[in-house]
Amino acid sequence: MWHMNPNARVHLALGHTDMRRSINGLSMMVDEALEREVFSGDLFVFCNRSKTIIKILYWGKTGFCLWHNRLERDKFRWPKTEKEVQEITREELSWLLDGLDISQAHQHLEYSVVG
Repeated sequence: MWHMNPNARVHLALGHTDMRRSINGLSMMVDEALEREVFSGDLFVFCNRSKTIIKILYWGKTGFCLWHNRLERDKFRWPKTEKEVQEITREELSWLLDGLDISQAHQHLEYSVVG
């Protein structure tokens, strides 16, 4: 079941990650390479070189949780940037998992009535 902190932030580990890594390897990567607090309850999202697998690691109430998603025919639209880590919203994570390109997503605009 997907129980997580409602205030959890989402961090993308940009570039590609060796998907042979499991909980121990990914948690060490979060702590050492990404310099983030792995026990924070935040979501840490990783993608493989061919952009067909995403893993999401987070600390639950009683231990680590690892969510794995593999596409058979398509590819994830993984962001391209020079940064190592990018923080996104949960809504953007949902878009990413649905196959959308979050770099082309538009901000929600607030409109007001003139008059």
